[in-house]
Amino acid sequence: MREPPNNPHSAAIPGAGAPPPALPHRQPLETLKTPQACDAESAFTGDDFNFLIRVYWEDTDAGGIVFYANYLKFMERARTEWLRSLGIAQQRLRESTGGMFVVSQAHIQYHRPARLDDRLLVTTRLSRLGAASMTVAQCVFGPIEETAQERTQEHPVKAAEPGQNRFFAPDGQAVALLCGGDIRIGWVNAKTLRPARIPCAITATLARRQDCIS
Repeated sequence: MREPPNNPHSAAIPGAGAPPPALPHRQPLETLKTPQACDAESAFTGDDFNFLIRVYWEDTDAGGIVFYANYLKFMERARTEWLRSLGIAQQRLRESTGGMFVVSQAHIQYHRPARLDDRLLVTTRLSRLGAASMTVAQCVFGPIEETAQERTQEHPVKAAEPGQNRFFAPDGQAVALLCGGDIRIGWVNAKTLRPARIPCAITATLARRQDCIS
């Protein structure tokens, strides 16, 4: 999947497999879990699919902070790995069905900036599933400090009071909600780019999650 919205060439997404554990409602977000420390490592840890990413020079602007459009790239990577974890492989799906997913809408709210070398946690959760599109809720948290304890086991990142955009790691370090939003993804014919129904195999995989959050 590729941003920006309405780009017909935005990401193909692929094949269907057995789904992992279920996802509840996005708000309020009460707990997150940090995967074992490793850049670009992802793992199912409870409510959300979590994806760790490091900020590099290429992600920042002249002011040394992450350029706003790059959060969409971070979210795309997290969505791609989320789908991969469900057995939905991009190229295979396009070759077998002749279709692909494209981003049709993106509603993003920015709260705080991320900076060079920050380690960020991107969460992904299915919030709505239709016959020809789905909506995914995503948040970016940071900075996530790597600790010796974190390298060996997973620990929750807990929210402060409801409505606050601050969260706390096990060692007491404060992390913030940097941005969050809803991404709508439609299914199209890869050749004509016309809207079409999502293949049944994919719908069946995603529907198991939708049943748990509807």
